[in-house]
Amino acid sequence: MDPRISVVTLAVHDLAASRRFYLEGLGWTAVVDVPGEVVMVQVGEHVVLSLWDEAAFEAEVGPVSRGDGVPPVTLAHNVATVEEVDAVLAAAGAAGASRVSRGERREWGGYSGYFADPDGFRWEVAYNPGPVGRLLLP
Repeated sequence: MDPRISVVTLAVHDLAASRRFYLEGLGWTAVVDVPGEVVMVQVGEHVVLSLWDEAAFEAEVGPVSRGDGVPPVTLAHNVATVEEVDAVLAAAGAAGASRVSRGERREWGGYSGYFADPDGFRWEVAYNPGPVGRLLLP
């Protein structure tokens, strides 16, 4: 099996709110948009982010458990400069994201901050000057 992730699926509580946030707020374009069911956005050369209505998700995958705290996953959007981190965090805030942390220097040598989408999924916006950072940018 090749090491690859093709689709990241997020079970969302309010698909319409997630659609507004990602498509209208962030300006992303859907490759699949079925109202009340799913919105899919191509986020990489061979990678799709799938926002799936929670009820439909549960019908296929099983019960969703939500409680206090942060969902135990983060998504990352890497950029080429420190300034871009701050600009993306500002754009996400303008789209309605909750700012979790502003951009700051990290002990691993980069700079990053976090925002949360309507369901609380955390997005890291990061500038990584190291070799891994170069792998992540087009």
